[in-house]
Amino acid sequence: MRRTLRVRWRVLVRLGAWSVLEAGQTFVVGLALARALDSGFLAGNARAGLLWLAAAALAVAVGAYGTGRVYGAVAALVEPVRDRLVTAVVGRGVREADPGALSGLTQQVEIARDALAGLVMVSRSFLFTSAGALIGLFSLAPLLLAVVLPPLLAGMALFAVTLRPLARRQEAFLAADEALAGELGTVCPGLRDVTAAGAEARVATDTGRLIDAELRAAGALARWSVTRVAALAVGGQSPVVLLLATAPWLLDHGVTPGALVGALAYVTQSLLPALHNLVHGLGTGGARLTVVLRRLTAPQTPAQGHPSGSRNPAVPDAAERTPGTAAVPARRTPEPEPNHPAAPATADSPARSRPHHARTTPREHGPAGPEPAGKPPAAPRPGAPALDLDSVTFAYGPASEPVLDGFGLTVPVGGHLAVVGPSGIGKSTLTGLVAGLLRPVHGGIRVHGHVVPGPEAAALRVLIPQEAYVHGGTLAENLTLFRPGPVPEAELLAAADALGLTPLLRTLGGPGGRVDPAALSAGERQLIALTRAYLAPAPLALLDEATCHLDPAAEAHAERAFAGRPGGTLVVVAHRISSARRADRILVMDGAHTATGTHEELLRASALYRDLAGGWSTPAPLAR
Repeated sequence: MRRTLRVRWRVLVRLGAWSVLEAGQTFVVGLALARALDSGFLAGNARAGLLWLAAAALAVAVGAYGTGRVYGAVAALVEPVRDRLVTAVVGRGVREADPGALSGLTQQVEIARDALAGLVMVSRSFLFTSAGALIGLFSLAPLLLAVVLPPLLAGMALFAVTLRPLARRQEAFLAADEALAGELGTVCPGLRDVTAAGAEARVATDTGRLIDAELRAAGALARWSVTRVAALAVGGQSPVVLLLATAPWLLDHGVTPGALVGALAYVTQSLLPALHNLVHGLGTGGARLTVVLRRLTAPQTPAQGHPSGSRNPAVPDAAERTPGTAAVPARRTPEPEPNHPAAPATADSPARSRPHHARTTPREHGPAGPEPAGKPPAAPRPGAPALDLDSVTFAYGPASEPVLDGFGLTVPVGGHLAVVGPSGIGKSTLTGLVAGLLRPVHGGIRVHGHVVPGPEAAALRVLIPQEAYVHGGTLAENLTLFRPGPVPEAELLAAADALGLTPLLRTLGGPGGRVDPAALSAGERQLIALTRAYLAPAPLALLDEATCHLDPAAEAHAERAFAGRPGGTLVVVAHRISSARRADRILVMDGAHTATGTHEELLRASALYRDLAGGWSTPAPLAR
């Protein structure tokens, strides 16, 4: 920026010339008022007084013309600086693939340009305005300058002494505010994941620390901002008081009444506004310009281990995980699922008056997979079912029709339930309620006897959504994200084999291979998320179309693995008839006409299920 200013010295000369023309009105107005009184109206010569006032009006018009030309000179000075910043930001974005380049280009460069233009304007205005006013005071009477100049210099000195610490506090406040905004920008889109992970307390603590830091920075800035008020009082307002207090003495020493009025005009109409703009402009705009320029010119370093320097707030880093903390993959914020038009949910529907209860029966476990290591912080309550919904009613708004109304469901430990139904009927809403992401209007939900939402229930279930979350780092770090401690490599390999992840594991170079989420297909990300959930200590697994990007064989492989977990319970939102046929029981959601049963039972009893089954491919179910 300094180099640009040196190169454009002609612009600086032009700016100075127009500023002199603009500041000429400052000198002329005070002098004209004094002469209009002393030589005109007080002397009985109204014509002379009016001519001096006309001269003051002409000076104002000429000054306005100079002001207009000043803006053009400031633009010619500032725009090249902006262009250099744009070039630097674009160049860095291309060379380093800087994810913050767009923000720097669209917002921070504009802040720098506006702040620089403001600083040039207020600094130039104060310099030339104060010069015109002080010269005018001296020309009226040197004693007036002796009264006004000392407090003005004292106020400027006070402001100059506190300018650096004030700028530091302003920068600290801006940094704290940006840190809080960045954290909220990460947390707010991930609130679903925060709730699903049971990480509300941790996120509240982390965010609370940032709020407290911004509060402290704001308090420090407010305390130092008092100095700006003091500088204005000393340098701009005390001269008015001194002129009034010393008026008898000044009049006794040859100062005319017109000169005293002109001095008051110089102080109140010129010096005080110019000092006010300088104090606030440098105190705020200077700090903003310093912060933005530092950020635009400093190299950007993304956070290690997280692409683009960001991470999901609900997913702890490997070094931060606490025993038993269960987290869920990131998922888009759910949208309300409308009631299916074929089965409208009406408040006066007769079927709504009684709860719909679906009961599944235990099944025999298949071959055991690797035993999950680690224990959740809360153990399942003896004798309690894996999942129990009691008369649950849920709607997406007070005026909305309920998606679930008096809904009941019980899944015993070891059960395997498939949930089917038309799109938008409430299948994902059901898994969201079980995961604690949504709260029912009425009724209760329990996971292994623990109330949902709650940390105990969150630790005993794991949700695998359709949009699988995979972070940067090693494959082992991704797979063990839900585990409280180290996981033997043999267990990782066995889990990968059980879920069909082994080919990808070999491609990446083993458990220690680096993962690039952007380079993975949707199906590969789902396999990683499924294996991660398989290794989790939570006994209840909720698969919300978590295999939609897998082929039928891979889907069957993954579901068999989850069904074979010792003590595990599986609830699957199915999108293929083969997935439904592998389940012990099937829940057909159709508004008021919910039905449960086996595949054969539902083919006989549910017209909707027959339609769904007829629209799906129907390969024979694979043996478990």
